[in-house]
Amino acid sequence: MHPLVQRIFAGDRRAVARALTIIENDGPDKRALLKDLYPSAGRAHVVGFTGAPGAGKSTLVDQVITHLRKAGLSIGVLAVDPSSPFTGGALLGDRVRMTRHSADPGVYIRSMGSRGSMGGLAAASREMLYALEASGCDVILLETVGVGQAELDVMSVADTVALVLTPGAGDHVQAAKAGIMEIADVFVVNKRDLPGADALVRELRLMLHERSMRREDWDPPVVPVSAIEGAGLDDLWAEIGRHAEHLHKHGYWEARRRARHRADTEQLLMARFRRYIAHRAATDPGWREALEGSGGEDPYDAAERLFRELPFDVL
Repeated sequence: MHPLVQRIFAGDRRAVARALTIIENDGPDKRALLKDLYPSAGRAHVVGFTGAPGAGKSTLVDQVITHLRKAGLSIGVLAVDPSSPFTGGALLGDRVRMTRHSADPGVYIRSMGSRGSMGGLAAASREMLYALEASGCDVILLETVGVGQAELDVMSVADTVALVLTPGAGDHVQAAKAGIMEIADVFVVNKRDLPGADALVRELRLMLHERSMRREDWDPPVVPVSAIEGAGLDDLWAEIGRHAEHLHKHGYWEARRRARHRADTEQLLMARFRRYIAHRAATDPGWREALEGSGGEDPYDAAERLFRELPFDVL
């Protein structure tokens, strides 16, 4: 067993921090570490908070932490920030986020840079969840970098996706579009005290009534909150909890975990295959010629020929 794993099981924060760094930086012992952590995968309720920049996601997550700690739950937070173009690290960082929780032994907060990933998460987000789950977190709050209509990675990682919208920020137009609106399990209208908040709530509820936005037989609720004031948190968490109960009751919780296992396995297979292609291109002039097109073949003929040369059957 990897030397960090027993310490992680015991809730050692330093061990968790070290494991997250190994995973994020693709350290040489990452594979061995993840192999020992994987049996803990799927224990926690992972809640993703996504939405446009400025929607108040960080403030909302901060208030949700407070709400859940009052219930005695152990919380992990992964907050994805824009990356530094020089170091690749998070530009914001956890020292300026949710600082009042930093000394709470029941809360572990980690900021991470998106490192060029275009899906709203970082490439290592899914794997970093394993370390937090192994450390005993009951709930993991996953905050995406500010997203638009196409950044949908959070759907493949979170059990419950909360889409945070605000009045007066173009959400009325966005509500008519597809994409990110269709992955929300809960719609959160933040800044409910601002003009236009009630209208946005009505518009969202009308949209949900008129359009088929159901996923897994679930009707997404619309919850108005004020993250600054901490208002509406009881209603919000009640709906998130109701969604988790729905997933368990109807078998979707386990189905999602099977789908994630398949996605993880396929991703690893594809990574191995890309490494194989890179190795063949570096060591076999024929492969290099085919990949670069220097032999005059079009990409379709080149791919067909290379497939035939693989040391295993490919459909």
